[in-house]
Amino acid sequence: MLLSKANAGKVSMRSTGLFSPGYNTLPEWEKPKNGFEGLVGDQPPLGFWDPAGYAKDGNVENFKRRREVELKHGRVAMFATIGYIVPEYFKFDGECSPSEGLKFADIPNGLKALGVVPVAGWAQILAFAGFIELAVNKPTGEPGNYGKGFLSLGTLGLGSSIQDPEVRVKKLAAEISNGRLAMFAIIGMFFQDGLTGSAWGDWALYTDSPLRAFENELGVQAPVGYWDPLGLARDGDVAAFQRRRSVELKHGRIAMLATMGYITPEVAGKFPGYLSPSMGVKFEDVPNGLAAFSKVPAGGVAQILLYMGWCEVSRGAGSDIASGRPGDFGWYVLTSDNPEEKTKKLSAEIANGRLAMMAIIGMFYQDGLTGSAWGDWANYTDSPLRAFENELGVQAPVGFWDPVGFTADGSAENFKRRRSVELKHGRVAMLATMGYITPEVAGKWSGLCAADLEFKEIPNGLAALNAVPFLGWVQIIAYCGSIEYSSGLGEDAWGQSKAAGDMGWKPPFFTGGTEEQKKRRLSVELANGRLAMMAIIGMFFQDGLTGSAWGDWANYTDSPLR
Repeated sequence: MLLSKANAGKVSMRSTGLFSPGYNTLPEWEKPKNGFEGLVGDQPPLGFWDPAGYAKDGNVENFKRRREVELKHGRVAMFATIGYIVPEYFKFDGECSPSEGLKFADIPNGLKALGVVPVAGWAQILAFAGFIELAVNKPTGEPGNYGKGFLSLGTLGLGSSIQDPEVRVKKLAAEISNGRLAMFAIIGMFFQDGLTGSAWGDWALYTDSPLRAFENELGVQAPVGYWDPLGLARDGDVAAFQRRRSVELKHGRIAMLATMGYITPEVAGKFPGYLSPSMGVKFEDVPNGLAAFSKVPAGGVAQILLYMGWCEVSRGAGSDIASGRPGDFGWYVLTSDNPEEKTKKLSAEIANGRLAMMAIIGMFYQDGLTGSAWGDWANYTDSPLRAFENELGVQAPVGFWDPVGFTADGSAENFKRRRSVELKHGRVAMLATMGYITPEVAGKWSGLCAADLEFKEIPNGLAALNAVPFLGWVQIIAYCGSIEYSSGLGEDAWGQSKAAGDMGWKPPFFTGGTEEQKKRRLSVELANGRLAMMAIIGMFFQDGLTGSAWGDWANYTDSPLR
């Protein structure tokens, strides 16, 4: 309750219509039963939806103010949306400004009208809006209710307030829904109008948008069409576009050569003879892919760099940009007397270059990880990624899964430490999960937990943190410390390195039987521990939000989310 019962009675009289011009079927505003749930505006499928937590403080005045603003914005947006649509079908005859000779028919639709409406017209619009806001719309205690009846027709003597509670709630809910939709609609119209010149005009007829500057250039290909998600070309700068296109073509050409350089030696073999007679390095001695970097002599690398520099400087950015044709180096291979055929070939070059850039990057990654751009992963055993894929915990369907690359260094010591931590966390999580469930099902111990505290008085879940006595916490922390100190990564009594998670106590269930049975049981422990870690986190969240790890949300009314 946010008000006393005495005040609540007064509020109830006002909100039921005795002191308001319009009949109000809404719940009592000043004492919401469950936060603000159940009010008009809570509609399926979301219901009461407050992702930013604006209403979690339970402040009724703030909620009313925001609902008032929402209704006003929705109403304005509905008028604005209609204002976009109606002039497409109908405009007033006559003049909007006789003194300026401005007819209604001369005023364009949408955003362009902002620059055409005279100053006096803007003054009238603002004065009218201010008059409605300050003089006509007087608050009545219910957000959005100004005592004017349905569609404000009561002001004109053409209608009255809706008295049927069900009909009224239905119409108010429709108003809020339509207002929310209209706010999205008008924002969409503004964007489309600003970009294309019309809120729904034919894009093909609007040629002045900077987005249209390059959509007929080479490289605009199906199915994406003109695609510039970062907006690099939206300023319409032709020189900048040509420079980027020149760079794209160069990179694409290099990528095509590099991709063929990966493939050709695998299929056609290598040159006979020596790559470096002075160093005794034959072509056949140079491995494919990234491994070649360690074999190519310094003189060979220098030659490669000099050739690249010559290509770049002699017929590079200066000449191709100056010509106005990116990628034009004065050497015409992909050409034709037929313009249509020439465009087709140049488009194919761009498309193949883009594909090659993706291909060569993929080859680099696969080569770096497996030792070959397309080699059989099963035959490559030297990758650090293979170091731990036969360990416990590598389970279907994911297999060995290390998306962050913690084990990319191949360090067995680091892997063992992380596995030990994973096992400990999993064991703690399994105990914690059972600790949540058992008291709900099997009950609690009888007797005293402390001198004046019975076990049955300790609540389940997170609420127990405030009930456990100080000495109880000391015992818990001391026990955790003893387990942590006695387990881990050291050596056993015989000087042998312990296995991850080996606490010196080997339960028969996990360590008995054949090696296959033992491995299966230890794998089950890991899987259950991982599941329990997810489960306990979920229980913590649900407990913190609803007061119970599995309680009925409808019965928990104290959550700030309600």
